[in-house]
Amino acid sequence: MPKFQPFLMERWMSKFEQEVDFNLSESGVHPILLSELLSDDPDYINDLLATDLNYPHVEGIPELRENIAALYDGATTKNILVTTGAVEANYNATCTLLTPNDEIVIMLPNYMQIWGIAQNQGFKIKTFHLLEENGWAPDLVELDKIVSKKTKLIAICNPNNPTGYILNENEMDSIIAIADRVNAWILADEVYIGAERLRDDETPSFYGRYDKVIAIGSMSKAYGLPGLRIGWVVAPTETIEDIWARHEYTTISATMLSNKLAAIALSPKVRPRIIQRTRNFIRQGYPILQRWMDSHENIFSVIPSQAAAIAFVRYNLDINSTELAERLRKEKSVFIVPGDHFGMDKFFRISFGLPPDYLTSGL
Repeated sequence: MPKFQPFLMERWMSKFEQEVDFNLSESGVHPILLSELLSDDPDYINDLLATDLNYPHVEGIPELRENIAALYDGATTKNILVTTGAVEANYNATCTLLTPNDEIVIMLPNYMQIWGIAQNQGFKIKTFHLLEENGWAPDLVELDKIVSKKTKLIAICNPNNPTGYILNENEMDSIIAIADRVNAWILADEVYIGAERLRDDETPSFYGRYDKVIAIGSMSKAYGLPGLRIGWVVAPTETIEDIWARHEYTTISATMLSNKLAAIALSPKVRPRIIQRTRNFIRQGYPILQRWMDSHENIFSVIPSQAAAIAFVRYNLDINSTELAERLRKEKSVFIVPGDHFGMDKFFRISFGLPPDYLTSGL
């Protein structure tokens, strides 16, 4: 059994994010109030008060799965499994498709959960990179070279965490063609769809473009509802059944109230309002961050994120990124994510999808 690999970023955040004055580490927008979520219809509250606090449908209540399926071309409720956050979706999906010594190809930089799962499960890891010099576009030549007939899974994050880069249509098609050539699955972490900063159309999903895609979604990032702990998997029906079987070992189900509240949030009546709220936070917050960086000439540089409430900032200081983040936490009660957690020193990830006064004070 390999030595256990902790999830460095989540360990860091779980220990300290509740203890600081200014938490600039989160990758989602400022969380929504329950009263704001339920503001469209007073009957929502009455319905929730009449809820039997039993187990929900283990795979997710029908209304929630219907609302999720409506977001994906060609999906039905049988293609949907509701999970306890995207982390459970990622974990069970990965462990369904792969066994020890299987080959996985992972996009870097990335949310490092799947990399850590691969380390702990004994998968053979290969990586391909987003290139800073190309505006964080993927190195598809590298991807094409490293895949092999042994590659079982290509794991990507689109829009990307931590860079906020969005793959264009040609890049998506190229990744699909490479996967198809070696008969590999694509696991697409798509939790930032809806959190676009520069465009009003939503980032397209990989689901429906290739028959071996598992798409992962979440209420945490683009919806500002991380406390619901609701995620989901979208996949072929047989694959959903296989992942569902593992779901019964990990959490059995998300809660009844979380299912109901997520169903409200994803309803055609409410979802557009929440997505607009998310984009307002992102579009108002980024200029504040940019002005702050500009005021510190020759210290910070960044490729502006296309989506998500985060920026991956390069800094020109003679200090390791973890040491920098530790000093900010201890000396200023400001919390950011060091680039070391993505395997890239001299960077940090910082949130800007926050109330302007809070963001300005934290900076």
